[in-house]
Amino acid sequence: MEFNKYFDHTILKAEATEEDVKKICQEAKTYDFASVCVNPCFVPLASYELADTDVKVCTVIGFPLGANEPAVKAMEAALAVEEGATEVDMVINIGKAKEGNFDYIRDEIARVKDASRGALLKVIIESSVLTDEEIVKACLASKEAKADFVKTSTGFHKTGGASVHAVALMRKTVGEEMGVKASGGIHTLEEANAMIEAGASRIGCSASVAIMEQYKA
Repeated sequence: MEFNKYFDHTILKAEATEEDVKKICQEAKTYDFASVCVNPCFVPLASYELADTDVKVCTVIGFPLGANEPAVKAMEAALAVEEGATEVDMVINIGKAKEGNFDYIRDEIARVKDASRGALLKVIIESSVLTDEEIVKACLASKEAKADFVKTSTGFHKTGGASVHAVALMRKTVGEEMGVKASGGIHTLEEANAMIEAGASRIGCSASVAIMEQYKA
């Protein structure tokens, strides 16, 4: 895979404006990234800006806490796809994972998968707050619910984002048939390469342009 196609060029900060989103869409076109990842309100704009390119429109569901009811997550996903999203990154209910209720996790993922109507589904498990055993169980629930990817982090949790250890464990758990997205705290070429070597097939970050410039240099 071409190095640029590892990247979901991301802007999820609360203060993002339309001009900010237009800027990252232009950057994504320039570098031909895999996708842009935007908050749901910007899906129509990103879809318009990226029309006639192969850069996908990705959005987040139940973000960043994951504590919405499954029905709300499903409706949010359905609307996002209707408005042009082709990739959906949903946050699981972290509290349910910590309780060990992985039937709940599997079922909510399945509901979002169904509502996403063929869009690529990535499941954010917030690996930095889970034990290794919980990471494995969250990944297996994602696999059982027929998600396409598991993803490390929202990037918004105070405990941190992606780690090489978590990425390697997630890859080992899901095998080669699912994707693994490393996201949260990835700012340099060295960090991105470490995640890819650990098994990441997608990198979510806002530093994609800087990393590409390091790569080209």
